[in-house]
Amino acid sequence: MNRCTTTFSLPRRLALAALALTALPALAQTAPVRNFPANALRGTLVVTQPPVITMDGKAAQLSPGSRIKGPNNLLVMSGAIVGQELTVNYTVEHHGMVHDVWILTEAEAALKRKRAGE
Repeated sequence: MNRCTTTFSLPRRLALAALALTALPALAQTAPVRNFPANALRGTLVVTQPPVITMDGKAAQLSPGSRIKGPNNLLVMSGAIVGQELTVNYTVEHHGMVHDVWILTEAEAALKRKRAGE
């Protein structure tokens, strides 16, 4: 049986560990760039009583199976954001209900995007 006999000395192991730890904060700060569909619109979302919402002050509704993704791209339950005014990108399904919603970061919100009715 062949076994690896290569061992790293303690100083070398410490140096490798320090190098790995210095790279972690840089990885944590880089947010992935999200690519939104071409048909996604910009709006201001307020969840009043799920699935009832307002989009840019107009009454709307979340579709069955709708998804809301937070700035970290993780799913957000609509009940957790009741009453908050959020800048979002969203898509509308063929019955006119809001289907996919992305809560935007400040950098994403600064980018121009078409709004409904434009």
